[in-house]
Amino acid sequence: MDKPRLAWAITGSGHYIKECLDFLLRLDHVDLYISQAGEEVLRMYGYDLKNIRELMPVYRDKAASAPPVGLFYKGYYHTFVMAPATSNTVAKCVLGISDSLVTNLYAQAGKCKVPSIVFPCDTAPEMETTAPGGKVMVYPRKIDLEGTAKLRTFEYTTVVDTVEDLIVKVEARLKAVA
Repeated sequence: MDKPRLAWAITGSGHYIKECLDFLLRLDHVDLYISQAGEEVLRMYGYDLKNIRELMPVYRDKAASAPPVGLFYKGYYHTFVMAPATSNTVAKCVLGISDSLVTNLYAQAGKCKVPSIVFPCDTAPEMETTAPGGKVMVYPRKIDLEGTAKLRTFEYTTVVDTVEDLIVKVEARLKAVA
C-alpha cells in the first residue's frame, strides 16, 4: 500500500445517486463498497458495475462476515464515506447493528478512529430527492429524522445534508490527509 485510501459505501438509496457517483468517480485511491440494495439501486438508475470496476475496486455484500472490514485495522483507509445512506442503514448504525457489509464498515471505522462522512437520505421534514423517473418530494418520518439527528452525535462521524456539503467535507478530508 502506497498510502491509505478512501472507502466509499453506497446503500439502497437513490438520493442524489448520480451526483454522488459523478463526484466519487472523479476521485483517486478509492475502494467502493456496495450493499445488496445498493447494487439493485445502481441498476435501477442505469449504472453498470462493470464500468465502475474499470475505475476502482468494487466490493459487494456477498460474505456473512464482511472480510474487508479488517482493512481498517491495518491502516488501509483514512476515511469512510457512506453516500447516499438509507434510513435503514442509518438506523442500524445508530443502534450499533453491524449485520451487513456497509454497517460493519461503519462500525469498524469508528472502532479504529477512522473518520466517517455520511450523507443520509432523510435530513429534513420535507425534501426533494431523485427517483428513477426524476425529482420527487418526500416527507421523512419523525423516526428517520431522529436517526439522522442521533448519528450527528457519534464520534468520528460527520453527517452532511447536501451533495455540495458532501463534496466540501470529502475534499477537506482528502486535503488533510495529503
